[in-house]
Amino acid sequence: MSVNWRNIGLFAAMGLVLVMVAAFQSWQLALTILNMSLISAIMALGVNMQWGYAGLFNVGIMGFTAVGGLAAVLIAMPPVNEAWAAGGLGAILGLMLGVATILAAVVVYKRMTPGRLRGMVIFAVIVVGWLVARFFFAPATQAIQAVNPASEGYLGGLGLPVILAWPVGAVFAAGAAWLVGKVSLGLRSDYLAIATLGISEIIIAILKHERWLARGVNNVTGIPRPVTRPVDLQPQPWVQDLAGRLGWSVSETASILSALGYSVLFVIVLAILIWLAEKALNSPWGRMMRAIRDNETAARAMGKDVTRRHLNIFVLGSAVCGLAGAMMVSLDGQLTPGSYEPLRFTFLIWVMVIVGGSGNNWGAVLGAFVIWFLWVQVEPAGRWLMEMVTSGMEPGSDLRRHLLDSASHMRLLTMGVALLLVLRFSPRGLIPEK
Repeated sequence: MSVNWRNIGLFAAMGLVLVMVAAFQSWQLALTILNMSLISAIMALGVNMQWGYAGLFNVGIMGFTAVGGLAAVLIAMPPVNEAWAAGGLGAILGLMLGVATILAAVVVYKRMTPGRLRGMVIFAVIVVGWLVARFFFAPATQAIQAVNPASEGYLGGLGLPVILAWPVGAVFAAGAAWLVGKVSLGLRSDYLAIATLGISEIIIAILKHERWLARGVNNVTGIPRPVTRPVDLQPQPWVQDLAGRLGWSVSETASILSALGYSVLFVIVLAILIWLAEKALNSPWGRMMRAIRDNETAARAMGKDVTRRHLNIFVLGSAVCGLAGAMMVSLDGQLTPGSYEPLRFTFLIWVMVIVGGSGNNWGAVLGAFVIWFLWVQVEPAGRWLMEMVTSGMEPGSDLRRHLLDSASHMRLLTMGVALLLVLRFSPRGLIPEK
């Protein structure tokens, strides 16, 4: 069997598994797995660009994903006019003064000669700038958060179509990645991992605690969706007629149609990204990136600016992760900063890339489907298995209770086992790099 037919067979097997989920469990569950697998595939593509193309070890994936999710709020939610009147201008002025302070410190650093005087001047600029910015910023944000805090308490967004938030989320994440990359890409790979993880935690902490921006841990709900909601589809005559022909309830039919709409949109985005990624990988630029990945010293000797190329691919991969973050918030209809757990989901995305095949775009997509399917299905399967094992025990048995409680840990155990099996029997992934 040729490699191409083998790859097609792997994707066909994954499709068959989803069809079996639809047949034996529910179509709604199958489409939910499909949609989240498509978003995960886009995120895995971004990580694969950074690691598979250039060998950059980014552990701050969730930070860039969260920045993309924030774009959905800032673009799609309507503005809160009372909050803007209460402190909007003060908050903007405070932010501008903060940025001006940083720029002033940079100018002093570049213009003055090294020495104790330069350090003292930079310190003075930062302290004075911080005090002035806080003088305007703190009371403004307090006034914003006091406006109907139960449901608002933030500035809101622009009220534009939510689908515009997807490219904007990519731009936001790219901007954050550029700032991070300018500081940390000159470091060794282990220091780069620590730096990106720390910056990711900082980004998520800002989303959690700056309530004036996106309500913090109070969450933003009711974000407009790019696909008609099931509750709005139910009154449609054609939906009711389709439900009657299929023998399903109207609510179930509407939910399935809405999920299918998301699937179509996500497939289009993934197809465009795959096409662009394959074109880039097989171009002279892609060959140069792989040469830098394999031997930086030789690439530098050939006159390549390695740090600049690393910055390019770091920004590009982070932009793709930001795009996926905006899509995920659009699918959920809410922004919940507390759900962004860097270590947990960063690990999951990395497992997708490694299991699928690092350096291969199609491998990253397949790995996303396989790992997300296991992530969703393993816990109920583990619960069923534990119930079978403990069926003969006494209902009040401590061992039975312990085994049933342990079923919730089957996910991480399965991820580890899957990773070990792939590394043992197919160390280059299910679809290896050519």
